[in-house]
Amino acid sequence: MAVVMVAGLLGLLGCASEQGAAGAERTDVAAGTPTAASPSAPASPTPASPTPATPPSESPRPSPVPVTGPDQLLVTMEVTGGFAGVQKEVALRGDGTVHTSDKGERAVRRTSAAQFTELRTLLGDPALDDVSDFTKNMQAADLFQYTLRFGGRTIRTDLSAEEPALDRLVHALSAWLPK
Repeated sequence: MAVVMVAGLLGLLGCASEQGAAGAERTDVAAGTPTAASPSAPASPTPASPTPATPPSESPRPSPVPVTGPDQLLVTMEVTGGFAGVQKEVALRGDGTVHTSDKGERAVRRTSAAQFTELRTLLGDPALDDVSDFTKNMQAADLFQYTLRFGGRTIRTDLSAEEPALDRLVHALSAWLPK
């Protein structure tokens, strides 16, 4: 951990020194050796250079999860419970289709390119990594239960815990469910 922090600090210091006078000598962080920086000479790539550190107050921006094929199942969400005994399901596939089921009635709809990117970006939010696999308010009996499966994970929740990234994903997927 200390090595990563030192490498990140050196990388930041290297960025600051590169903004100085042209032709000044800089240090190759990966090799620890000086290299000449010249405006006419192309800079050689340094594959082991650290990426700039993200400030602690700023979380990484989500990027859309990749699609490997049209049959890829990106996410499924099952909604059950409540007083009415709800049982609905929504699934997003790699071809941009959304498959829904409500008490046996099935439907297939197609997302627009923007909607597909938005859903994939919500799935790629790094904050989802910190969400617990199970959250439930044991005092409440009538809350809907949500079971989400994506990226090799299963998350079960009743949305009683404040998890903004998960809440955004659940609400976006819920918009596709039959009313």
